[in-house]
Amino acid sequence: MATTPVTAEAGRRGKDVRSDCWFRVTTAAGGGLDLQLQSKVESMYGEANRRLITDMLHQLEIKNLRVEMEDCGALPWVIMARLECALRRGGFTVGDGYWPPFSEHARTANTQRDRFRRTRLYLPGNEPKFMLNAGIHQPDGVILDLEDSVAPPEKDAARLLVRNALRTLDFFGSERMVRINQGEVGLLDLDAIIPHNVHVILIPKVESPDQIRTVDDHIHKISVAQRAAGFSPRESSPADPAPVYLMPIIESALGAIRAYEIATSSTNICALTIGLEDYTADLGCERTAEGRESFWARAQVINAAKAARVQAIDTVFSDINDMEGLRASVLEAKSLGFEGKGCIHPRQIAVVHEAFAPGEKELEKARKIVAAFNEASQKGLGVVALGSKMIDPPVVKRALRVVKLAEMLDR
Repeated sequence: MATTPVTAEAGRRGKDVRSDCWFRVTTAAGGGLDLQLQSKVESMYGEANRRLITDMLHQLEIKNLRVEMEDCGALPWVIMARLECALRRGGFTVGDGYWPPFSEHARTANTQRDRFRRTRLYLPGNEPKFMLNAGIHQPDGVILDLEDSVAPPEKDAARLLVRNALRTLDFFGSERMVRINQGEVGLLDLDAIIPHNVHVILIPKVESPDQIRTVDDHIHKISVAQRAAGFSPRESSPADPAPVYLMPIIESALGAIRAYEIATSSTNICALTIGLEDYTADLGCERTAEGRESFWARAQVINAAKAARVQAIDTVFSDINDMEGLRASVLEAKSLGFEGKGCIHPRQIAVVHEAFAPGEKELEKARKIVAAFNEASQKGLGVVALGSKMIDPPVVKRALRVVKLAEMLDR
């Protein structure tokens, strides 16, 4: 009896598509591989793309298949992800998938718990064209988003693209962040990306410490399995693996009430942030430029973060054309105690960095505090004084960060 061919598609096609591709795969009873490729860059990369597809199918032991591809300048890591997605959708057995080799800069990129996180640039995980040069804009962090910016039918495709981007792209020193989905889908996200040197996981819509513990435990299980298999993408020994840090996002009234419990639920939390679009929707009110409706929740996040000794990070500013409004929003956030802000467009990054930079009076005071601290340390004194005032350790710590930030901006 003849078997009905199975057909599956993945990717993007059309005249406005760039740095991407589209695949259709159809099962065949015999005849080997039938590759039908159309490319806007056929003369330069057509033959290389054919070799890549053939090698990939050979490694996956798929022998009889019709493959149609429309290429709009996709790089190899994108082609691999799109073809793998089509194969998975078609029911082919592909195991852990077909990974691009780790580039040196992707494998060795590291982070620190207390690094500056003034800006984090959100990028949709299903749009490779936005990922390619994201690091050039010099955000402190790049967020490859698997949640709100990706439609449900494309979650599987975004997961593979983000995995391959983490293995391939140079983000020029930006922290490598991924926002996962909620619940079981988020755990599938972790399975796909944790082995590939992600620095920070953003956990959306957190309302309970148990959500953090579930993610933390799952990451630990994946990391243990990695080390047992002898696979470690980072420069760390098996006895002292580099941690994957967590950044919970508070996006509801219940989450705001439980902010401190959430902020202290794991030693791997590096920052606490807030998302005001979902928060105001939960309250049933409009989000305004003045922000009166969200002041309490933002204050909750700041106080919870400071009490837990983690960073407090503000929400995004949604009007990408209002630079003065953005600057005012950052200055207000800074005055409240926030240490960073989300960005939804590269042009926002420089404005946020400038607004978070220390002013002359702030820097002068910080330098005096640091000088007094250094003098007390040299004399073996346990108390730091500036004039007639005693300086508490948290004040010294903040002053050191202000000076460090100023030095970084002068480079």
